[in-house]
Amino acid sequence: MALGAPASAAAGAAEKREGRRIPIMERKASAIDHTILSPGTVSINVQGAFIVDEDPSNPPTPSDDGAQHDTDIRLPNHINVIGGSLAKLVYFSHEPDSKDIGGRLNFLKYETDQIAQCLDFIKKLQDDLQAQTGSKMEKMSIMATGGGAYKYYDQMKRVLGVEILREDEMDCLIMGLDFFITEIPREVFTYEESDPMHFEEARADIYPYLLVNIGSGVSMVKVSGRRTFERIGGTSLGGGTLWGLLSLLTGARTFDEMLKMAEIGDNGAVDMLVGDIYGADYSKIGLKSSTIASSFGKVFKMKRQGENQAEDHGGLSHESREDDNDVSGSQPAFKPEDISRSLLYAVSNNIGQIAYLQTEKHQLEHIYFGGSFIRGHRQTIQTLSYAINFWSKGEKKAYFLRHEGYLGSVGAFLKRQPRNWGRRNSFEEYPVVRPTIQHREE
Repeated sequence: MALGAPASAAAGAAEKREGRRIPIMERKASAIDHTILSPGTVSINVQGAFIVDEDPSNPPTPSDDGAQHDTDIRLPNHINVIGGSLAKLVYFSHEPDSKDIGGRLNFLKYETDQIAQCLDFIKKLQDDLQAQTGSKMEKMSIMATGGGAYKYYDQMKRVLGVEILREDEMDCLIMGLDFFITEIPREVFTYEESDPMHFEEARADIYPYLLVNIGSGVSMVKVSGRRTFERIGGTSLGGGTLWGLLSLLTGARTFDEMLKMAEIGDNGAVDMLVGDIYGADYSKIGLKSSTIASSFGKVFKMKRQGENQAEDHGGLSHESREDDNDVSGSQPAFKPEDISRSLLYAVSNNIGQIAYLQTEKHQLEHIYFGGSFIRGHRQTIQTLSYAINFWSKGEKKAYFLRHEGYLGSVGAFLKRQPRNWGRRNSFEEYPVVRPTIQHREE
């Protein structure tokens, strides 16, 4: 299978075209972003599994149906079943022009206000499957999980005309995570400054572990064995908190837009840092000058300074309020990008610390992060990793997944898995084919 040029060769080719040498850290950052945001396909057949990235010479084109298409997974001997959480859709398809046993799982995302387009797409899948195989509609079923499985149940049944099987959300979440951890090589990774994307080997001895599922809120689940788990804690300060506050404080309208602003923001313009208090590192207790001492700690002080300056200059004119560049006495203008980064750090650091404390209380070694909050965003991954490393003094790591947003959807899909499939039953002698990361210039 053509997998494209190796990352180093691709990067070199890009440098030659541009006539310049790209700094190594810039190349690493670009490669990491591409790998996280384009996690690659995973092939599983009766011989084994491997992840392959999409062919860089033929990138996927934007869809007209409102869906955001993500990368795929191949499965052997699997019946055609659709599973998902409505916002996240997973479906099976056979490889085109291939005689190999098996096929692939396809991943799509829909915004919640696009449920009609999502159901139209599923209906098209039904029609295509029926035309190809002659399957009767009554033999087909939809596996659904999450709140949407109940909210849109009647609409799904009316539009699709098939049985809708509603599955327990947490059960699906754990089943999906177990599948990715044990079956898929180069799926799980850790993040460190010295090794920004280190892949962990797929393994079978995974229990016990902690799952930190970050959606609107945060659930922390201790998983002791296959389908043996309990929610041991969480926090209401999650993705919904970040989304809600940033929608009030900035002009951003979507979560992805907020994350993009956070990428270019400077939290030091809003947060009070250790260096602001001590003028340097506080090495005696292990704090760098860049460590956040107080989230949004500079805002009140700077606003008071602005108000005092305004009083000293006889108040603010209407024009000075509208002119951010007027330094005669106007209050400081806080950039939405800086606010976004500060709040992202505040929420992520809080989640990381609580997760660490739960592992100490319950004697858990491995911490896996998943949920729609992460979205493959490098700053979020970096912050959660830093928090776990800081509080554990380097003894524990944060683990992430390239398909982290689809744990529940895949779990719902696997409710109809055939017997004796998967890596542990069919993979032992098969060599792993390494993927390539195509360096791209933006």
